[in-house]
Formats: sequence, C-alpha cells, structure tokens
Amino acid sequence: MNNKTSFSLIAPAKLNLFLHINARREDGYHELETLFTFLNFGDELHFELTTDGSISVDGDTKDIPLNDNLIYKAALLLQTHCKSSLGVKINLIKRLPMGGGVGGGSSDAASTLLALNKLWKLALNLETLAQLGLKLGADVPVFIQGQSAIAHGIGEKLHHVTLEQKWYCVVHPNQHVSTAKIFTHPDLKRDTPKIIGDWKHHTLTNDCEPLVKKLCPEVEKTLQWLLKYAPSKMTGTGSCCFVEFASQVQAQDVLENLPHTWQGFVASSANVSPAQTELTAIFDQ
Repeated sequence: MNNKTSFSLIAPAKLNLFLHINARREDGYHELETLFTFLNFGDELHFELTTDGSISVDGDTKDIPLNDNLIYKAALLLQTHCKSSLGVKINLIKRLPMGGGVGGGSSDAASTLLALNKLWKLALNLETLAQLGLKLGADVPVFIQGQSAIAHGIGEKLHHVTLEQKWYCVVHPNQHVSTAKIFTHPDLKRDTPKIIGDWKHHTLTNDCEPLVKKLCPEVEKTLQWLLKYAPSKMTGTGSCCFVEFASQVQAQDVLENLPHTWQGFVASSANVSPAQTELTAIFDQ
C-alpha cells in the first residue's frame, strides 16, 4: 500500500474546442454542448497530510477569502462527505489566468478532490467524486472524469471522445471575463440547435464569442491578431484565445511573437487528463 503523506499534482488547463448554447433552463442554467480537451500545462498543487483535521491553503491565492477559495471548498466538501478526521496543507502555484476560460478554478477543485481521495485513503470512485464536484461548478466533473469529452446538459453529462493530439498556443490578453456576466447577459445567443449525428460534420463555433468580443474589444483584437497564423477561437467565456497546430514549433513561433501586453503558453493536448496520469504514477507504481 502506498503511504505517501505529501506530493504535488497538476491542475491542467482545458480548452472548449466548441461551445454551443441550446437553451436557457428555468433554473437559470443553460443547456449546452461543448467539446473539452485537456492541455499538458496548468496550476500546481502541493498536498501535505495533517492529522488534526485542519485544512489550509496558501501560495498564489490572490487574496481570495478562504471560504470563497474553490480549493478549500473542495477539501471541506470531501472531508464533510466522508466524515474524515484527517486534514491537509495545500500550496498553490498559479499558472493559469483567472477569468480566462481555461478552467483554472474548476481544475484546482477537481485535482484537490482527486488528490485528497488518495491522500486520505477514501477510495471513492470517479462517479461519486464527479457528483461532489458538480456542487462546486459545472466544469468540475470533466476534470474529475479526466477524459476528453463532449459535454451536454449544463456540462455534467459527458460522452468520452478520442481526439488527435495537437499543439496549441493559448493567449491571455490580460482581461478578466466574468462567466456569470456572460451567461446572464440578454444578448447571449441561446438558440443553437443540438447536434444530430457526428459532431465532426457540423459547423462548430463558440456562441459566447460574439458577445465577449463586443464587451471586451481586446479579445476581438487577440482573435484578429492570431488569424495571421491559423484560424483562431476563444475558449469558454473567454478571455483566452487559441490557435491549433500539428507541431510544437509552429505554436512556439506564435508565442515568441506575442505583443508584450499579452501573455500566453504553448501546450499539447491530452485525451487523458495529466492529473490522472500523474496520480497513477504517484500511487500505482
């Protein structure tokens, strides 16, 4: 049995390769269809077991109050659900932009649930962890399940797919876009028909993109600039934009030419979440 009491784990970025909004539900959420892929780049979380039941989170927490921190909320949710007497010290190294649409907060929460399930020896299955994660955010389950997928419903119904590996240059134009603001905005397109048959035969777009470009001109500027290299897209509700390539060299060329007012990173896609791959290496070897 593996008795590790401390280890580090990635909280990987995700990209929405398309995002269609089909309808607004009576509960305020939206029916949507989206294609998730994971990237080999993300935040880093370090976990250290404590036996006194205390939960602490430090590092790059951006002055977010502890009770509002998704990492803390995830740990407390799991501890309460399982009535565990164990605790944890968590340190965050933040590499993913907040409000960027690459899933940083959701991924941090998911990696916390996955890590503490091992650290506290809870032996919950992924389905149970995903159901818990849904209480923290609609994107958390896909990070728990850890496979590239088309999501339906509010994002919690997952159909796993296998995608060809690609390289991405992801650009953050230093703008924070509020997901809540976009999804509650009256001008958001909410009537894209549901995909029938193979998604690869459909025109795939991001229904949030026209609104975000209108509200945040820097996003439109970024998308236009990236068109010099390849078809550009926005992920999630923004503000990050991306271009796709077959090789790392092509993606790196874009990054090296970025305007100095923007930030970015290059990463390859992964059909299995790097968090799952790392956990297996840590605990199952």
